[in-house]
Amino acid sequence: MDSEDRLLLRALRREPLARPPVWLMRQAGRYLPEYQEVRRQAGGFLELVKNPELSAEVTLQPIRRYGLDASIVFSDILVPLEAMGMELRFDERGPSFPTPLRTDDDVERLRPLDPAASLGYVGETLERVRAGLPDEVALIGFCGAPFTLASYAIEGGTGRSFLELRPFMYHRTAAFERLMDLLADAVGRHLVYQVEHGAEVVMLFDTWAGTLTPEDYRRFALPWARRALEHVGDRVPRLVFVHGGGHLLDEVAGLPAEGLALDHRIPIGAAFDRYGDRLALMGNLDPAALLSTREDVARRTRAILDAVHGRPGHVLNLGHGVLKTTDPANVAALVEAARA
Repeated sequence: MDSEDRLLLRALRREPLARPPVWLMRQAGRYLPEYQEVRRQAGGFLELVKNPELSAEVTLQPIRRYGLDASIVFSDILVPLEAMGMELRFDERGPSFPTPLRTDDDVERLRPLDPAASLGYVGETLERVRAGLPDEVALIGFCGAPFTLASYAIEGGTGRSFLELRPFMYHRTAAFERLMDLLADAVGRHLVYQVEHGAEVVMLFDTWAGTLTPEDYRRFALPWARRALEHVGDRVPRLVFVHGGGHLLDEVAGLPAEGLALDHRIPIGAAFDRYGDRLALMGNLDPAALLSTREDVARRTRAILDAVHGRPGHVLNLGHGVLKTTDPANVAALVEAARA
């Protein structure tokens, strides 16, 4: 099969299709028993990410189980920060950076990213995955957006109120912009590197930009998301996801990308009315709905398909990642409803 015939790529070109392609954010992960077995072999999360053989295996697991239309490489949005010189740790509370960025000098100590030198394990994982995928399944690479990476680097971990990030933005603006320049180029290089090793689509995850007002998003995040995506150019289709970003859709829709991922709080029919004539739209079942029954999952999936009404450019997905307590049978119900 020619790569251009893959369903996801056709949807991102907004071609009319008999059904939308379906894949899920975090489709490889803790909800699958086969993932848990491989995770035990690896030891820790970062050890799994950095082991191309095992990382490729968990990337392929949901494809074997569900027959999804796309595979997203198993990695983490934060690995570029580690490659730039920041110590990255994962424990039961999630990711953390023991020495966060707090001064201008901290920013200047970051290394420019050379993916071939420091993220070679991602490239090898992509190559292994592509070799193991059915011909009809597209392969997706990804990275965190510059603003989200900056939030982790400055806060030292997952933030909510961003009591370190916001003063840095507002009072150390020159240093913040210098950091964002470094991160935009790092993200762009990382995405291009993934394309060079087999990714046919790349996705930019902006997990924390949805906490910004439209004014602050335009000032402190948008220009660098654009710069990162411009590195990729027209090599492959680009997807952008801003979690909790319903109030930012007009801004995000203006980025140089072919597709916009919607979270579950955004009515997908209305989004198609507004943006569907120029963008593919991905989404957007509530991940918590997968904690319900198979019948309810199927009903809600059909409701999304009814709202889209067969318009071209739809990619069926969740509004965020699969939750760790999800019953794998409910994921199957979603996929079956999509195919029906």
